[in-house]
Amino acid sequence: MSLADLLNTEILNLNNHVFTVSNIVAFSFVLIITNLIRILFKRLILKSKNNHIEEYKKYSLYRLLAYFIWTLGIVIGLEAAGISVTILLAGSAALLVGVGLGLQQTFNDLVSGLILLFEGSIKLNDVVVVDGQYGQIIEIGLRTSKIETRDNIIMIIPNSKFITENVTNWSYNNKITRFHVNVSVAYGSDLELVKSLLIEVAKDHPDVLHDPKPMVEFNNFGDSGLIFNLFFWTENAFESRIIQSNLRFKIDKIFRENNITIPFPQRDLHIKSGFKD
Repeated sequence: MSLADLLNTEILNLNNHVFTVSNIVAFSFVLIITNLIRILFKRLILKSKNNHIEEYKKYSLYRLLAYFIWTLGIVIGLEAAGISVTILLAGSAALLVGVGLGLQQTFNDLVSGLILLFEGSIKLNDVVVVDGQYGQIIEIGLRTSKIETRDNIIMIIPNSKFITENVTNWSYNNKITRFHVNVSVAYGSDLELVKSLLIEVAKDHPDVLHDPKPMVEFNNFGDSGLIFNLFFWTENAFESRIIQSNLRFKIDKIFRENNITIPFPQRDLHIKSGFKD
């Protein structure tokens, strides 16, 4: 069998339309070229050294261009395979209307994805809270986005949630975020020493920024002790709970070394005695 005969071998006959090996080869070739073009644009856009374009804008531009390239490539591939896209759409118009009615939420997610890519309210590596779940954006797709939680669990979130519901973005205005640790000390403690020790603990932690500086707030006179807040800034908001835990360990240790007592709640119990005959 010659190469020409092989390429003209019939694979499928559908409604008097014959699909041959050459049709499949042509379609596959177009998709391969399309993917190579996509990879080329990805490298040109994402690896660009232009510092005037923010990273999330580069990513958004690439995703939108990738969708366009794939759509155009599939259309050209179908035409190369001998399938007229115009006739295909016209013949399936009624079906598309029915499918469209059933996929209204999907279309809503698709439009929301385009809004996210253009607007930039949610960007890659942003730390967000969605449905009470705290996580980091690792991918923004056209229909869904992926969030990685602190437990390394991947959440797949419909994009419409970011548009129509309340979402807390810890990274929206700035990459640094302020957190705090509460601590109580016994009445009669040296408050200046307490303040200096808390500042020292914060400054010694590698994930705590020195600018803005950590600060200590004398919050209140509690029932069992004096309440302080240690405020600190970090660029690693995703690991804030680990940082806070490390600070608490260090605070407990340094307070013990300096004879500063962390009080526990105490209650006075009064028992009234006396019985009547």
